[in-house]
Amino acid sequence: MPNFPAKKIAILCLLAGFFIQAVLAQPTSLTARRADSLFTVGKPAEAYQQYRQQLRQRVVSEQALLRMAAVQESHDQYPAALYYLNLYQHYYPNAAVWRKTVELAATHRLTGYPDTWRQQLALTFRRYYPSLLQVLLAVGVAAGTLLMLRRRGAARGWWLVYGIYLVLVGAVLNVLEPATVGLVCRPRAALMAAPSAAAGWLTTAAAGDRLLVQGRQDIWFRVLWRGRTAYIRQHDLLLVE
Repeated sequence: MPNFPAKKIAILCLLAGFFIQAVLAQPTSLTARRADSLFTVGKPAEAYQQYRQQLRQRVVSEQALLRMAAVQESHDQYPAALYYLNLYQHYYPNAAVWRKTVELAATHRLTGYPDTWRQQLALTFRRYYPSLLQVLLAVGVAAGTLLMLRRRGAARGWWLVYGIYLVLVGAVLNVLEPATVGLVCRPRAALMAAPSAAAGWLTTAAAGDRLLVQGRQDIWFRVLWRGRTAYIRQHDLLLVE
């Protein structure tokens, strides 16, 4: 295996970072430009179809998600509007947009949309989570590379410190990792006490209700409902991801 000098390794790391940024910063697709043009000239329905195609390609933008939500809300399709607003929060946490989401949910008496200081704090953490993740991982990679280059001269104490750092980073990222949420996508969806149709019935959820997802078991999602665990069929819940 070649023994690259430290300078060459540093240059390769920088080039890799620039390459990743270039891939993530691709120019706006033709579909997105066409959708924006349709929306601008007063054809929101046609623009919505283009935005949906863009979303299926896993290409999302703040403007597209907000416009999709607005189109659905204008047609009184509030569950779909709430889905796009929640998807917006998943990618671009924003307190003002969350307040709009809470207002829309309250208008239709839906649950799962807290408007508390804890929620605002969670939004702040989620907003800076990607940047924090990048910094912590970059420090970890740089420190690990330096220790490998100086493995003969590095004291065991530095390896111990590095190991403790990795453990702490893993713990922090696990605590701050955004929770998985899902929106009920069918009216009168049943919440059960166990992952079985024969289990005890807890309540009926409305389309648009927002639930925290704790896991999956067969055809059931395990969710948090009013502080307790409940189960909902997989086809009744649309994950926000």
